[in-house]
Amino acid sequence: MVASALGSNLDPANLDQTEASRGLARLGIDVGGTFTDLVLLQDGQMQTAKVLSTPSPEEGVFAALDKLGALQGELRVDLFCHGMTVATNALLERKGSPTLFLTTAGFRDVLAIARQNRPSLYDLTQPKPEPVVPRHHCLEVKERCSAGGVLEPLTDAEIRRVVQEVGERVQRDGIRAIGVGFLFSFLYPEHEQRLGMALRQAFPELHLSLSCEVAPEFREYERFSTTAIDAYLSPALAGYLHRLAQGCRERGIPQPLIMQSSGGVTSIAQAAAHASVALLSGPAGGVYGAAYLGRLSGYPHLLSFDMGGTSTDVALIQDGIPQVTPAAVVCGLPVQQPQIDIHTVSAGGGSLAYLLPGGGLQVGPESAGSNPGPACYGRGGTAPTVTDANLWLGYLPDGGRLGDSVQLRRGLAEQAIATLADPLGLSLQETAVGIRTLANVAMSRALRVISVERGLDPADFALLAFGGAGPMHACALAEELGIRTILIPAACGVLSALGMALADLRRDYRRAILQPLRQLTSASGGSLLAQWAEPLIRQARADLQDPALHFSLDLRYRGQSFELEIPVRLSDPIPHLEQQFHQAHRQRYGWQDLAQPVEAIQLRLQAVQALPTVPLTAPHPLPGDPLKGRREAWFGGRMCSVPVYDRQRMGVGFQLRGPAIVEMPEATAVIEAGWTGVIDEVGTLILSCVRDSGTKSW
Repeated sequence: MVASALGSNLDPANLDQTEASRGLARLGIDVGGTFTDLVLLQDGQMQTAKVLSTPSPEEGVFAALDKLGALQGELRVDLFCHGMTVATNALLERKGSPTLFLTTAGFRDVLAIARQNRPSLYDLTQPKPEPVVPRHHCLEVKERCSAGGVLEPLTDAEIRRVVQEVGERVQRDGIRAIGVGFLFSFLYPEHEQRLGMALRQAFPELHLSLSCEVAPEFREYERFSTTAIDAYLSPALAGYLHRLAQGCRERGIPQPLIMQSSGGVTSIAQAAAHASVALLSGPAGGVYGAAYLGRLSGYPHLLSFDMGGTSTDVALIQDGIPQVTPAAVVCGLPVQQPQIDIHTVSAGGGSLAYLLPGGGLQVGPESAGSNPGPACYGRGGTAPTVTDANLWLGYLPDGGRLGDSVQLRRGLAEQAIATLADPLGLSLQETAVGIRTLANVAMSRALRVISVERGLDPADFALLAFGGAGPMHACALAEELGIRTILIPAACGVLSALGMALADLRRDYRRAILQPLRQLTSASGGSLLAQWAEPLIRQARADLQDPALHFSLDLRYRGQSFELEIPVRLSDPIPHLEQQFHQAHRQRYGWQDLAQPVEAIQLRLQAVQALPTVPLTAPHPLPGDPLKGRREAWFGGRMCSVPVYDRQRMGVGFQLRGPAIVEMPEATAVIEAGWTGVIDEVGTLILSCVRDSGTKSW
């Protein structure tokens, strides 16, 4: 049975912060490619559930709810935050809705032409990703604006013509969504707004995305691409969210707030209207949770490392705050929406190992997914995966269970690995080690991208490992990168769901400036930033209740093609802003030019409304000896007997020394020789390297 203290129509603005002291229950659910994870926080304690994801994602959500409800008897939920891969999968598989894209006459080919950079610099035959809207669904509209104003007005007659043509396309092609992107609409949105009003009146059943609402930024290709993607994905996401909300009402729990790619949650209506804000909601939840737990444990500078079943996501956290990028490339296409700066590689527990045509061993990017999954799951898979290698090497227990539905079988893993060992002329052991090593190489490279390639030393950060497979590889990666501290949360297998349960409401706003920074100086010598920010502040305070406001400027040297986002205060003098930019440019690129004029491109506002907090404490240990026994596993270049610990029986202050294996409800930690561990006050296992750095364990 599921009950709610606040009813099914939750208004977060009505929740008082003092509710936390009265047992507020916050629920987070993350739908991943392999598993659906649930975390419930109440009275400082955490309850979790994990089930296999389903083809219809809402069924996995309800299965997780029913599972936890069956264990608890009555499940009380006050606040429900949710992230999922629905929009991402629809883009990956190109299963969005038939979409029209309306644009300024003469620019219907912008989506197809894209940019001149190629996916592979020296491969002239490799095709670019296809736009989500084909050319025959791109229609031209007679209107034109420039940076100086309107060049060709949008007439009423042209609006009537466009509406009529759209109606014909809806009947003929089954169009379900429309995107509108005009030149310079980020400065002059009136043409898009007038056409949008007419289209909404004529076709209320269609989804409509206007670029002046979705991505009011300059660079027409990136803005058009984001708008087209938003329109293409929104009907599918809206349908899912409608089914999810209906199921929540039937179970008596609040309709969910939706995790955004930027790391905060938004209303279900906002997410349904603009799917582009939730493209990376699942990984964003994990980074948000990592930053929160890192702060609680006293480690504000982190590299987050999330290794799941299909991929690995890594991110940079500085001063306890995840780094957010104003744009990203998703499935090869640009998306101009604020997103936690996550770098993803195709290396997960389910990544398939196979032979290249030349006879070499390759791991990924293909994955076994949840169905059939790795060979050791016994669900029909026959190709070896990283999970099969870890099981054969003894890191996972033969006969162990993942959730309640999957039992690991070492014999099946051995059969799968043998299909590669024989043609390679290697032993099973050598092949399994090779599979694991190749996965580690890919993940190590990803961690270097977000640290070394940005002028940062990984040794200055702690590594926070989570995901079902992350703690199994954390020590090996830390030794490769010279990192001497690793954090493994008690809920590392469901950390994305935990991050969602802890998230605050967030909205992002932006305004194009496009002028030299020194022109933002008033006649009296003060900054004009406050005047530029005023409409953004009004909108933020209309959307959220007493939000915290954080501003940033996109700055660049004159003539550069790309910008750096610099945090600012509206009261900062212009010379101070210039100095901040010079320093940031030197850190990122290794040089600065103090004589070069600086241009202001965009003013950004991040508005955050804090939701009621829930205190988090270390889980109460179960009675009994934490030492479960010993198991043969691969450590130090050989198979040896190592102790195996039960994480649920390890209380605050418990200490251990590697080599060892720690088994958790949703993950397993492999602790190499030369590392020691202790459980801290919030239940995180803190590993410290006590030997010389640079000694690799793989």
